[in-house]
Amino acid sequence: MGKFIYDGDVKVDFEDRLLAHLQAVIMAKVRRGESFPFTWKDDLSTGGGRTTVYIHPNVSLVFKYHGSRSPQMSAAWLHALTYNANSGRGLYVIPEPDEFAPRESSRRDEMVFREVPNEQVPASQA
Repeated sequence: MGKFIYDGDVKVDFEDRLLAHLQAVIMAKVRRGESFPFTWKDDLSTGGGRTTVYIHPNVSLVFKYHGSRSPQMSAAWLHALTYNANSGRGLYVIPEPDEFAPRESSRRDEMVFREVPNEQVPASQA
């Protein structure tokens, strides 16, 4: 389990592989000076619910990994997370899509990515 720390106060655990994908998307947007909300579902062990933080270039972000190796990155997952981050809703955690078969909506130009249920993504606020 890695840890995402926002502005020194908000701390949440994510699997290292998910955290690496979130870091890639978040840092790409921050480098471009873009601000956006980032939402995740809190673990039931911490009371459940969800948390949203507003990511902007002037906030302190820490990505602390449990493992020492960089996880293999998925182009499809990066695309899906970036798509969500660029939407009005902002970035939120989704399951890794199949590299070769993204789910499509009834609209041809719109991809559909669903949130991960609480029990599938360990995320607990510390």
